[in-house]
Amino acid sequence: MLPASPHPLRAVLFSQRWLDLTFVHWPLPPDVVAPLLPAGTEPDCLDGLTYVGLVPFRMADTSVLGSPPVPYAGNFLETNVRLYSVDRQGRRGVVFRSLEASRLLAVLTARGGLGLPYMWARMRCVRDGDELTYTSDRRWPRVPASATMGVRLGEDVATTTELERFLTNRWALHTRFAGRTWLLPNAHGPWTFRRATITHLAENLVRTAGLPAPAGPPVSVLHSPGVKVHFGLPRPV
Repeated sequence: MLPASPHPLRAVLFSQRWLDLTFVHWPLPPDVVAPLLPAGTEPDCLDGLTYVGLVPFRMADTSVLGSPPVPYAGNFLETNVRLYSVDRQGRRGVVFRSLEASRLLAVLTARGGLGLPYMWARMRCVRDGDELTYTSDRRWPRVPASATMGVRLGEDVATTTELERFLTNRWALHTRFAGRTWLLPNAHGPWTFRRATITHLAENLVRTAGLPAPAGPPVSVLHSPGVKVHFGLPRPV
């Protein structure tokens, strides 16, 4: 039985595990974000602001149409730059401006099959107790784009704030593909989080994705050990 979702999945297109995620967010004015979203969507806002997220993690055990996990190509590192969207039917989602990934086959498949802006990169995720370091250096397309992030994990989160729920309770993505906008719904179990502190951050992925470089410290940093995620069939917007 699939986990609950605001968009019940009629069929599962693919499944995967997201592991060792760190969610890092900065606020942005919605008028900065609006031109970057696909047709039929607009910035999703909380108290007049929207957000840009920088999210590194490990992808594992990808399976397609109920297949066994895909070896090698189904396990890779990813770092995405994401925005927050809502469509005309009130369905909230994320819009990816870029997704760095360490497997070229995954990059080519996602770009060709879903129109998602995946980029091939050299990447590492190293954990030492409660310290994590994520690194990414883009290989293709050949645009200078990189990120190094150090994270120190803190206490468990017993109750998330309204902002934290706004940023992480996302059950779909919006993407532009084949001349129209689509919603790709997902379902997963509940998040568990620890608060986290950025120990060092050097990146230009946000600016390379067409957004202003982050100004000041992030307003939210959360870490999750991960969830298993199921994606359903795309729905037109």
